[in-house]
Amino acid sequence: MPPTPSPRPATPLPGSGDSCGAQRRAPAGARLVTPVLVGGSIILIINFAMRASFGVFQIPVAAEFGWPRAEFSLAIAVQNLAWGIGQPIFGALGERWGDRWSIIIGALLYAAGLILSAHATDPATMQLLEVLVGFGIAGTGFGVILAVVGRAASDRHRSLALGIATAAGSAGQVIGPPLAEALLARMPWQSVFTVFGVAVLGCLLFLPLLGRAAPAPRSALDHGLGHVLGRAFADPSYLMIFAGFFSCGYQLAFITAHFPAMVTEMCGPIGAGGILAGLGIATTSALGAAALSLIGLANIAGSVLAGWLGMRYRRKYLLAGIYALRTLAAAVFILLPITPASVIVFSLVMGALWLATVPLTSGLVAHIYGLRHMGTLYGFVFLSHQLGSFLGVWLGGRMYDLQGDYRLVWWVGVGVGAFSALIHLPIREFPRDFAPRPAATA
Repeated sequence: MPPTPSPRPATPLPGSGDSCGAQRRAPAGARLVTPVLVGGSIILIINFAMRASFGVFQIPVAAEFGWPRAEFSLAIAVQNLAWGIGQPIFGALGERWGDRWSIIIGALLYAAGLILSAHATDPATMQLLEVLVGFGIAGTGFGVILAVVGRAASDRHRSLALGIATAAGSAGQVIGPPLAEALLARMPWQSVFTVFGVAVLGCLLFLPLLGRAAPAPRSALDHGLGHVLGRAFADPSYLMIFAGFFSCGYQLAFITAHFPAMVTEMCGPIGAGGILAGLGIATTSALGAAALSLIGLANIAGSVLAGWLGMRYRRKYLLAGIYALRTLAAAVFILLPITPASVIVFSLVMGALWLATVPLTSGLVAHIYGLRHMGTLYGFVFLSHQLGSFLGVWLGGRMYDLQGDYRLVWWVGVGVGAFSALIHLPIREFPRDFAPRPAATA
């Protein structure tokens, strides 16, 4: 009787990049909504609710201490830079020791930074403590959570799952700024920071939903990560993705940090008895906080739609279109008189495009370079995003102190948006084989 043939090993799915098999791929027929997606989305809601509210503190903090606008802006800019630097670090930490450790360490740093910042009385101390906040955001934010969601999702559902998780971050943005505004009406900003710090620890309650994905064998990571990074940074397409994400960070961080103050100071008066007054928005300060919420609300739909479109069309063309529309919306807004109506329309339009780049960019990285090192590779791309964030936040405060308004720094954002729209077009969108080549034998 002939021996029974051994079963053939399963062929890896295209773009998986998972040569060491440390984290299993979901089967092709897996469900879209899973405990991993639910738990990751809740953590992102908490993360972004706190992070998106910092612009609301711009005026109260400056008013109490008499700081120039650039000082608190620099604190938020440092936070964004630390977030960017921390993202590939936490991505690699998750790949080596498991994603739970990234999230636990991130939540502890995030909470400590917020609570300690409540006791800062000088700009240098505030700026130093925002390093902790930035690293905490990195450990509980997109770089780690999207990698977890992406690895748990099937090929069929991955783009949409990433869009849903991104939309959860927008839901946090809907909640955070009005909550901060409401709390500031009842307590000093220091107490609000403390409340937010305690709330961040709530991320730890949802870790069980993420499961216990095994980390990669250390030997595999030591051998493979440097190889993959070297190949990625030698690939012009990766460098284009890296450069293109810069403007996303610039535009989003500038608006998050400065738009509430910009609306408060540059917007025309809110008429009595109108729709806004009926909604409890009677001042331009309240309108500024509501604008961030509207952006987040519109982006819930925008992120899901972007994820859905990413399953059907080339992501590079979708990204180029999003950046082009952002550029057009920003140019039209600043050219027209700034009124309550224009603030609402701009917030809804920009909101639909706000984080729509995230599922497409992270999905593009996963599609081209595989899932094994998605957290680290997307983390480095996100570093570019945060370099743009640093510049947008800091330059906004600096230009305001020099010129008394935000118009020049706004036009810089229009220019970098046009650059990103163009640089995505030449990207070669197909999977790369980054596996180490076997040594030649004689």
